[in-house]
Amino acid sequence: MYIWISEILSQTYGVPEESAVQSCKHFLREFRKCPQHPSTDLHIWRQKLWYQALYPNYQKYCDSVYKQWLQLRYHFLQISHETFDLLKKLKKSYLIGLITNGPSTSQWEKIEKLSLKPLFDVILVSGDLPWEKPNEKIFKMACDYLGIRTENALMVGDKLETDILGGIKAKLGGTVWVPVQSNDKANKSELQPDFIIDHVNDLPKVLKNGSRSPKLRRKSKELARPYNMKKISKPDLSDCNSNSSDGS
Repeated sequence: MYIWISEILSQTYGVPEESAVQSCKHFLREFRKCPQHPSTDLHIWRQKLWYQALYPNYQKYCDSVYKQWLQLRYHFLQISHETFDLLKKLKKSYLIGLITNGPSTSQWEKIEKLSLKPLFDVILVSGDLPWEKPNEKIFKMACDYLGIRTENALMVGDKLETDILGGIKAKLGGTVWVPVQSNDKANKSELQPDFIIDHVNDLPKVLKNGSRSPKLRRKSKELARPYNMKKISKPDLSDCNSNSSDGS
């Protein structure tokens, strides 16, 4: 994605190639460090990060650059049609929850722009809660909202240190790891997921054949979906950071 942005900086705004690359690296570093400032509007904060990342002669373009970055960001974050259809199909038979780490506003923006709400029965954002993955309490809260026992839940995630560790700590019925990088190896870590799949679209094979497949069968289509649940206790966001890679 950032190769595309650096090309836009060079071709559209005349930023020298090396300067464009350095500006993108600067923005990415600061954005990952603090994707959302607790006392600043989300869009103003991101514009400020771009302003600081651009060289002085090009800072006047920060608003336009930000808008193009935002458009590209959600283009690359889009869920594939295959995965979208899979989730819709699974939701007819299973209860599905989403747990995501990160500041509240930026994570809910992502959920809205990617049209994720209809795909899940419960969505929990760590920025709305006192805990984040891998704290077992956030997993147990999701199970409580879904009305299931933890041993009947299956955690599917791409991060060993948050998703899989959290599922193990919460004593869920099983964990499924979907490595983002092809060179990621579970045997390099003490954390051992119950299943490893190459792509989330392989999940039906686990549900069908896994000896520890959870009993998450849907009982009612009218389950409560606390998308706008009352915030319990705002965590300390003074460092603006979390375990989520919101800089993706």
